[in-house]
Amino acid sequence: MRARRKGRTGAAGADQAPPDASSLSGPARVDRRTKRLTKRLKPGDIAVIDHVDIDRVSAEALVACRPAAVVNAAPSISGRYPNLGPEIIVAAGIPLLDEAGPELMTRVAEGARVRLSGDELLLDEEVLARGRILTVEAVAQAMAEARAGLSVQLEAFAANTMEYLRRERELLLDGVGVPDVRTSLEGRQVLIVVRGYHYKEDLVTLRHYVREYRPVLIGVDGGADAILEAGWKPHMIVGDMDSVSDATLRCGAEVVVHAYRDGRAPGLERVRQLGIEPVVFPATGTSEDVAMLLADDKGASLIVAVGTHATLVEFLDKGRAGMASTFLTRLRVGGKLVDAKGVSRLYRSRISNTQVLVLVLAGMLALVVALAVTPTGQAILAVTGARLEDVWALLTGWLPGGASDTVRTATGEFGPRGARA
Repeated sequence: MRARRKGRTGAAGADQAPPDASSLSGPARVDRRTKRLTKRLKPGDIAVIDHVDIDRVSAEALVACRPAAVVNAAPSISGRYPNLGPEIIVAAGIPLLDEAGPELMTRVAEGARVRLSGDELLLDEEVLARGRILTVEAVAQAMAEARAGLSVQLEAFAANTMEYLRRERELLLDGVGVPDVRTSLEGRQVLIVVRGYHYKEDLVTLRHYVREYRPVLIGVDGGADAILEAGWKPHMIVGDMDSVSDATLRCGAEVVVHAYRDGRAPGLERVRQLGIEPVVFPATGTSEDVAMLLADDKGASLIVAVGTHATLVEFLDKGRAGMASTFLTRLRVGGKLVDAKGVSRLYRSRISNTQVLVLVLAGMLALVVALAVTPTGQAILAVTGARLEDVWALLTGWLPGGASDTVRTATGEFGPRGARA
Protein backbone atom coordinates (compact mmCIF):
# COMPACT_ATOMS: atom_id res chain seq x y z
CA MET A 1 0.00 0.00 0.00
CA ARG A 2 1.41 3.38 -1.04
CA ALA A 3 1.44 6.08 1.58
CA ARG A 4 0.44 9.45 0.11
CA ARG A 5 0.38 12.88 1.65
CA LYS A 6 -2.14 15.53 0.90
CA GLY A 7 -0.86 18.04 -1.63
CA ARG A 8 2.20 15.94 -2.66
CA THR A 9 2.90 14.27 -5.94
CA GLY A 10 5.17 11.38 -6.67
CA ALA A 11 7.56 13.44 -8.75
CA ALA A 12 10.47 15.19 -7.14
CA GLY A 13 10.08 18.97 -6.89
CA ALA A 14 12.44 21.48 -8.27
CA ASP A 15 14.19 21.77 -4.92
CA GLN A 16 14.78 18.04 -4.56
CA ALA A 17 18.00 16.15 -5.17
CA PRO A 18 18.10 13.72 -8.09
CA PRO A 19 16.70 10.31 -7.07
CA ASP A 20 19.97 8.49 -7.65
CA ALA A 21 21.77 10.91 -5.33
CA SER A 22 19.73 9.66 -2.39
CA SER A 23 19.29 6.02 -3.37
CA LEU A 24 20.69 4.08 -0.40
CA SER A 25 19.72 1.49 2.17
CA GLY A 26 20.38 0.58 5.77
CA PRO A 27 18.78 -0.67 8.99
CA ALA A 28 16.14 1.67 10.38
CA ARG A 29 16.48 3.13 13.87
CA VAL A 30 13.12 4.50 14.99
CA ASP A 31 12.37 6.81 17.91
CA ARG A 32 10.14 9.82 18.51
CA ARG A 33 12.81 11.33 20.75
CA THR A 34 15.92 12.25 18.80
CA LYS A 35 18.06 12.47 21.94
CA ARG A 36 17.21 8.88 22.81
CA LEU A 37 17.70 7.66 19.24
CA THR A 38 21.27 8.95 18.96
CA LYS A 39 22.36 6.64 21.78
CA ARG A 40 21.90 3.60 19.54
CA LEU A 41 22.30 5.12 16.08
CA LYS A 42 25.33 3.76 14.21
CA PRO A 43 27.11 4.77 10.99
CA GLY A 44 25.16 3.58 7.96
CA ASP A 45 21.81 3.39 9.79
CA ILE A 46 18.76 5.30 8.61
CA ALA A 47 17.40 7.50 11.40
CA VAL A 48 13.60 7.71 11.52
CA ILE A 49 12.44 10.57 13.75
CA ASP A 50 9.36 12.67 14.48
CA HIS A 51 10.90 16.06 15.28
CA VAL A 52 9.24 19.37 14.44
CA ASP A 53 11.85 22.10 13.92
CA ILE A 54 15.05 20.08 14.36
CA ASP A 55 17.26 22.10 16.69
CA ARG A 56 21.01 22.53 16.49
CA VAL A 57 21.92 20.19 19.37
CA SER A 58 19.83 17.34 17.94
CA ALA A 59 21.26 17.90 14.47
CA GLU A 60 24.84 17.86 15.71
CA ALA A 61 24.15 14.65 17.65
CA LEU A 62 22.70 13.03 14.52
CA VAL A 63 25.62 14.13 12.34
CA ALA A 64 28.11 12.78 14.88
CA CYS A 65 26.52 9.32 14.50
CA ARG A 66 27.06 9.44 10.71
CA PRO A 67 23.76 7.91 9.58
CA ALA A 68 23.19 7.11 5.93
CA ALA A 69 20.07 9.30 5.94
CA VAL A 70 17.56 11.00 8.22
CA VAL A 71 13.82 10.56 7.64
CA ASN A 72 11.59 12.98 9.55
CA ALA A 73 7.88 12.30 9.92
CA ALA A 74 7.33 15.95 10.91
CA PRO A 75 8.33 19.23 9.22
CA SER A 76 12.01 19.86 9.87
CA ILE A 77 11.34 23.59 9.41
CA SER A 78 7.81 24.60 10.38
CA GLY A 79 8.40 28.29 9.73
CA ARG A 80 7.83 29.39 13.33
CA TYR A 81 11.43 30.56 13.65
CA PRO A 82 14.74 29.96 11.83
CA ASN A 83 15.82 26.73 13.52
CA LEU A 84 19.40 25.69 12.86
CA GLY A 85 19.22 21.89 12.67
CA PRO A 86 18.27 21.08 9.05
CA GLU A 87 21.05 23.26 7.68
CA ILE A 88 23.62 21.34 9.75
CA ILE A 89 22.37 17.95 8.55
CA VAL A 90 22.22 18.94 4.88
CA ALA A 91 25.62 20.67 5.01
CA ALA A 92 27.11 17.42 6.35
CA GLY A 93 26.00 15.65 3.18
CA ILE A 94 23.34 13.52 4.91
CA PRO A 95 20.09 13.18 2.91
CA LEU A 96 17.12 14.54 4.88
CA LEU A 97 13.69 13.26 3.82
CA ASP A 98 11.23 15.76 5.25
CA GLU A 99 7.51 15.57 6.16
CA ALA A 100 7.16 11.86 5.59
CA GLY A 101 3.89 11.75 7.54
CA PRO A 102 2.90 10.65 11.08
CA GLU A 103 2.05 7.11 9.97
CA LEU A 104 5.75 6.58 9.31
CA MET A 105 6.49 5.96 12.98
CA THR A 106 4.20 2.92 13.14
CA ARG A 107 4.95 1.55 9.68
CA VAL A 108 8.72 1.27 10.04
CA ALA A 109 9.97 -1.48 12.36
CA GLU A 110 13.16 -1.08 14.38
CA GLY A 111 16.06 -2.72 12.54
CA ALA A 112 14.17 -3.31 9.28
CA ARG A 113 16.37 -2.78 6.25
CA VAL A 114 14.77 0.08 4.37
CA ARG A 115 15.77 1.92 1.24
CA LEU A 116 15.63 5.61 0.42
CA SER A 117 15.07 6.25 -3.26
CA GLY A 118 14.41 9.81 -4.33
CA ASP A 119 11.55 11.11 -2.22
CA GLU A 120 10.34 7.65 -1.14
CA LEU A 121 11.22 5.33 1.73
CA LEU A 122 10.75 1.69 0.75
CA LEU A 123 10.75 -1.73 2.41
CA ASP A 124 11.59 -4.12 -0.39
CA GLU A 125 9.27 -2.68 -3.06
CA GLU A 126 6.61 -1.33 -0.71
CA VAL A 127 6.49 2.44 -0.29
CA LEU A 128 6.35 3.15 3.42
CA ALA A 129 6.31 6.93 3.12
CA ARG A 130 6.86 9.76 0.70
CA GLY A 131 8.24 13.15 1.53
CA ARG A 132 10.66 15.67 0.13
CA ILE A 133 14.46 15.63 0.08
CA LEU A 134 15.67 18.92 1.51
CA THR A 135 18.51 20.57 -0.36
CA VAL A 136 20.73 23.45 0.64
CA GLU A 137 18.62 25.79 -1.51
CA ALA A 138 15.34 24.56 -0.01
CA VAL A 139 16.66 24.99 3.55
CA ALA A 140 17.92 28.52 2.79
CA GLN A 141 14.55 29.53 1.36
CA ALA A 142 12.63 28.08 4.32
CA MET A 143 14.96 29.82 6.77
CA ALA A 144 14.41 33.17 5.05
CA GLU A 145 10.64 32.73 5.32
CA ALA A 146 10.96 31.76 8.99
CA ARG A 147 12.97 34.88 9.78
CA ALA A 148 10.20 37.01 8.30
CA GLY A 149 7.77 35.67 10.92
CA LEU A 150 10.16 35.83 13.87
CA SER A 151 8.31 38.73 15.52
CA VAL A 152 5.44 36.41 16.45
CA GLN A 153 7.84 34.09 18.29
CA LEU A 154 9.44 37.01 20.09
CA GLU A 155 6.05 38.09 21.40
CA ALA A 156 5.31 34.54 22.57
CA PHE A 157 8.71 34.36 24.23
CA ALA A 158 8.05 37.61 26.10
CA ALA A 159 4.65 36.34 27.25
CA ASN A 160 6.20 33.09 28.51
CA THR A 161 8.87 35.06 30.33
CA MET A 162 6.28 37.09 32.23
CA GLU A 163 4.30 33.94 33.08
CA TYR A 164 7.39 32.23 34.47
CA LEU A 165 8.28 35.31 36.51
CA ARG A 166 4.77 35.34 37.97
CA ARG A 167 4.98 31.67 38.97
CA GLU A 168 8.54 31.55 40.25
CA ARG A 169 9.18 35.06 41.59
CA GLU A 170 9.88 33.75 45.11
CA LEU A 171 12.44 31.26 43.82
CA LEU A 172 14.10 33.80 41.53
CA LEU A 173 14.12 36.72 43.95
CA ASP A 174 14.58 35.04 47.34
CA GLY A 175 15.72 31.47 46.64
CA VAL A 176 12.62 30.02 48.29
CA GLY A 177 12.37 26.28 47.64
CA VAL A 178 16.05 25.54 46.96
CA PRO A 179 16.85 22.26 48.79
CA ASP A 180 19.88 21.60 50.96
CA VAL A 181 22.70 19.55 49.42
CA ARG A 182 25.74 17.91 50.98
CA THR A 183 28.16 19.15 48.30
CA SER A 184 29.91 22.29 49.55
CA LEU A 185 29.65 25.17 47.06
CA GLU A 186 30.25 28.14 49.34
CA GLY A 187 33.00 30.36 47.96
CA ARG A 188 34.00 27.85 45.26
CA GLN A 189 33.93 28.06 41.49
CA VAL A 190 31.40 25.81 39.76
CA LEU A 191 31.53 24.31 36.26
CA ILE A 192 28.07 23.38 34.93
CA VAL A 193 28.13 21.08 31.89
CA VAL A 194 25.13 20.66 29.60
CA ARG A 195 25.36 18.39 26.58
CA GLY A 196 24.57 21.29 24.26
CA TYR A 197 26.31 23.59 21.82
CA HIS A 198 29.99 22.71 21.26
CA TYR A 199 30.32 21.17 24.71
CA LYS A 200 33.15 18.83 23.66
CA GLU A 201 35.30 21.63 22.27
CA ASP A 202 34.65 23.81 25.31
CA LEU A 203 35.65 21.05 27.73
CA VAL A 204 38.93 20.62 25.87
CA THR A 205 39.73 24.34 26.16
CA LEU A 206 38.95 24.25 29.90
CA ARG A 207 41.37 21.47 30.86
CA HIS A 208 43.99 23.85 32.28
CA TYR A 209 41.31 25.82 34.10
CA VAL A 210 39.91 22.68 35.75
CA ARG A 211 43.40 21.46 36.68
CA GLU A 212 44.34 24.74 38.39
CA TYR A 213 41.10 25.93 40.00
CA ARG A 214 39.51 22.52 40.71
CA PRO A 215 35.91 23.77 40.42
CA VAL A 216 32.86 21.82 41.60
CA LEU A 217 31.72 19.83 38.52
CA ILE A 218 27.94 19.70 37.99
CA GLY A 219 26.58 17.64 35.10
CA VAL A 220 23.08 18.37 33.82
CA ASP A 221 21.63 15.00 32.70
CA GLY A 222 23.86 13.83 29.82
CA GLY A 223 26.37 16.52 30.75
CA ALA A 224 27.48 14.24 33.61
CA ASP A 225 28.46 11.61 31.01
CA ALA A 226 30.38 14.31 29.16
CA ILE A 227 32.35 15.10 32.33
CA LEU A 228 33.34 11.45 32.71
CA GLU A 229 34.27 11.22 29.03
CA ALA A 230 36.58 14.22 29.55
CA GLY A 231 38.43 12.26 32.23
CA TRP A 232 36.94 13.89 35.34
CA LYS A 233 34.32 12.86 37.89
CA PRO A 234 31.21 14.95 38.52
CA HIS A 235 30.52 16.10 42.07
CA MET A 236 26.81 16.54 41.38
CA ILE A 237 24.27 15.38 38.77
CA VAL A 238 21.17 17.53 38.22
CA GLY A 239 18.21 16.83 35.93
CA ASP A 240 15.19 14.70 35.20
CA MET A 241 17.53 11.76 34.53
CA ASP A 242 16.24 11.01 31.03
CA SER A 243 19.60 11.05 29.25
CA VAL A 244 22.28 10.16 31.82
CA SER A 245 23.65 6.61 31.96
CA ASP A 246 23.25 4.24 34.91
CA ALA A 247 27.03 3.93 35.24
CA THR A 248 27.38 7.69 35.65
CA LEU A 249 24.60 7.81 38.24
CA ARG A 250 26.54 5.20 40.24
CA CYS A 251 29.85 7.13 40.11
CA GLY A 252 29.36 8.54 43.61
CA ALA A 253 28.17 12.03 42.68
CA GLU A 254 25.32 13.64 44.59
CA VAL A 255 22.09 13.34 42.58
CA VAL A 256 19.50 16.13 42.43
CA VAL A 257 16.28 15.17 40.63
CA HIS A 258 14.43 18.00 38.91
CA ALA A 259 10.70 17.69 39.65
CA TYR A 260 7.63 19.53 38.42
CA ARG A 261 5.94 22.06 40.67
CA ASP A 262 3.09 19.61 41.33
CA GLY A 263 5.56 17.15 42.84
CA ARG A 264 5.86 14.73 39.90
CA ALA A 265 9.44 13.64 39.30
CA PRO A 266 9.79 11.27 36.29
CA GLY A 267 13.42 10.44 37.10
CA LEU A 268 12.95 9.75 40.81
CA GLU A 269 11.92 6.11 40.50
CA ARG A 270 14.79 5.29 38.16
CA VAL A 271 17.35 6.74 40.57
CA ARG A 272 15.90 4.91 43.56
CA GLN A 273 15.93 1.62 41.65
CA LEU A 274 19.70 2.06 41.40
CA GLY A 275 19.90 2.24 45.19
CA ILE A 276 20.49 6.00 45.26
CA GLU A 277 18.47 8.36 47.45
CA PRO A 278 18.48 11.73 45.63
CA VAL A 279 17.65 15.29 46.56
CA VAL A 280 14.42 16.50 44.91
CA PHE A 281 14.20 20.06 43.57
CA PRO A 282 10.69 21.07 42.40
CA ALA A 283 10.88 23.98 39.98
CA THR A 284 9.43 25.27 36.74
CA GLY A 285 11.87 25.62 33.86
CA THR A 286 14.74 23.53 32.57
CA SER A 287 17.29 21.41 34.40
CA GLU A 288 20.12 23.77 33.50
CA ASP A 289 18.14 26.54 35.24
CA VAL A 290 17.87 24.38 38.36
CA ALA A 291 21.64 23.76 38.35
CA MET A 292 22.42 27.48 38.05
CA LEU A 293 19.93 28.51 40.75
CA LEU A 294 21.27 25.82 43.08
CA ALA A 295 24.89 26.90 42.59
CA ASP A 296 24.02 30.56 43.06
CA ASP A 297 21.91 29.99 46.19
CA LYS A 298 24.62 27.85 47.84
CA GLY A 299 27.23 30.56 47.53
CA ALA A 300 29.28 29.70 44.42
CA SER A 301 31.77 32.49 43.70
CA LEU A 302 31.75 31.90 39.92
CA ILE A 303 29.60 29.76 37.61
CA VAL A 304 31.18 28.64 34.34
CA ALA A 305 28.63 27.27 31.85
CA VAL A 306 29.40 24.71 29.13
CA GLY A 307 26.85 23.86 26.42
CA THR A 308 24.09 26.02 27.85
CA HIS A 309 21.79 28.37 25.93
CA ALA A 310 23.08 31.93 25.86
CA THR A 311 21.50 33.79 22.92
CA LEU A 312 17.93 34.51 21.87
CA VAL A 313 18.27 32.31 18.78
CA GLU A 314 19.44 29.44 20.99
CA PHE A 315 16.49 29.94 23.33
CA LEU A 316 14.07 29.76 20.40
CA ASP A 317 16.02 26.89 18.84
CA LYS A 318 15.33 24.79 21.94
CA GLY A 319 11.74 24.83 20.74
CA ARG A 320 9.90 25.02 24.04
CA ALA A 321 8.09 27.71 25.99
CA GLY A 322 10.06 26.85 29.11
CA MET A 323 13.21 28.38 27.67
CA ALA A 324 11.95 31.74 28.95
CA SER A 325 13.02 30.50 32.39
CA THR A 326 16.64 30.26 31.23
CA PHE A 327 16.58 33.91 30.21
CA LEU A 328 15.35 34.96 33.66
CA THR A 329 17.72 32.57 35.44
CA ARG A 330 20.67 34.20 33.73
CA LEU A 331 19.41 37.58 34.89
CA ARG A 332 19.07 36.21 38.43
CA VAL A 333 22.59 34.75 38.56
CA GLY A 334 24.03 37.94 37.07
CA GLY A 335 27.76 38.59 37.11
CA LYS A 336 28.62 35.18 38.55
CA LEU A 337 27.83 33.47 35.25
CA VAL A 338 30.55 33.17 32.62
CA ASP A 339 30.30 31.28 29.35
CA ALA A 340 32.99 28.65 28.79
CA LYS A 341 34.26 30.39 25.66
CA GLY A 342 34.85 33.56 27.66
CA VAL A 343 36.88 31.63 30.23
CA SER A 344 39.06 30.05 27.54
CA ARG A 345 39.77 33.50 26.08
CA LEU A 346 40.45 35.25 29.39
CA TYR A 347 42.16 32.46 31.31
CA ARG A 348 45.91 32.63 31.73
CA SER A 349 48.02 30.34 33.87
CA ARG A 350 48.79 32.09 37.16
CA ILE A 351 52.64 32.02 37.03
CA SER A 352 54.24 35.20 38.36
CA ASN A 353 57.56 36.74 37.28
CA THR A 354 59.04 35.85 40.65
CA GLN A 355 58.18 32.18 40.15
CA VAL A 356 59.80 32.23 36.70
CA LEU A 357 62.98 33.84 38.12
CA VAL A 358 63.23 31.28 40.93
CA LEU A 359 62.80 28.48 38.38
CA VAL A 360 65.62 29.87 36.21
CA LEU A 361 67.98 30.30 39.18
CA ALA A 362 67.26 26.78 40.40
CA GLY A 363 68.10 25.43 36.96
CA MET A 364 71.36 27.33 36.83
CA LEU A 365 72.33 26.15 40.31
CA ALA A 366 71.63 22.54 39.36
CA LEU A 367 73.83 22.95 36.26
CA VAL A 368 76.76 24.38 38.27
CA VAL A 369 76.55 21.57 40.83
CA ALA A 370 76.50 18.97 38.07
CA LEU A 371 79.62 20.48 36.49
CA ALA A 372 81.48 20.77 39.80
CA VAL A 373 81.37 17.06 40.60
CA THR A 374 83.01 15.83 37.36
CA PRO A 375 86.62 16.32 36.12
CA THR A 376 85.46 17.66 32.78
CA GLY A 377 83.02 19.97 34.47
CA GLN A 378 85.73 21.25 36.82
CA ALA A 379 87.95 22.02 33.84
CA ILE A 380 85.08 23.87 32.14
CA LEU A 381 84.46 25.90 35.28
CA ALA A 382 88.20 26.72 35.56
CA VAL A 383 88.38 27.90 31.95
CA THR A 384 85.18 29.89 32.37
CA GLY A 385 86.58 31.51 35.50
CA ALA A 386 89.77 32.43 33.67
CA ARG A 387 87.85 33.97 30.81
CA LEU A 388 85.76 35.99 33.25
CA GLU A 389 88.96 37.25 34.94
CA ASP A 390 90.31 38.32 31.55
CA VAL A 391 87.12 40.19 30.78
CA TRP A 392 87.21 41.80 34.20
CA ALA A 393 90.86 42.81 33.65
CA LEU A 394 90.02 44.44 30.34
CA LEU A 395 87.23 46.37 31.98
CA THR A 396 89.23 47.48 35.02
CA GLY A 397 92.77 47.54 33.60
CA TRP A 398 93.99 45.25 36.41
CA LEU A 399 94.95 41.55 36.32
CA PRO A 400 96.20 39.90 39.53
CA GLY A 401 99.73 38.46 39.24
CA GLY A 402 99.40 36.07 36.33
CA ALA A 403 96.39 34.27 37.68
CA SER A 404 95.03 33.68 34.22
CA ASP A 405 98.23 32.03 33.01
CA THR A 406 98.28 29.82 36.08
CA VAL A 407 94.78 28.58 35.34
CA ARG A 408 95.63 28.03 31.70
CA THR A 409 98.69 25.99 32.68
CA ALA A 410 96.60 23.91 35.10
CA THR A 411 94.08 23.08 32.42
CA GLY A 412 96.73 22.23 29.81
CA GLU A 413 95.84 25.04 27.49
CA PHE A 414 99.44 26.33 27.68
CA GLY A 415 102.73 24.55 28.22
CA PRO A 416 105.62 26.74 29.40
CA ARG A 417 104.53 30.27 30.17
CA GLY A 418 103.42 32.03 27.05
CA ALA A 419 103.88 28.99 24.74
CA ARG A 420 101.25 26.80 23.20
CA ALA A 421 101.02 23.18 24.47
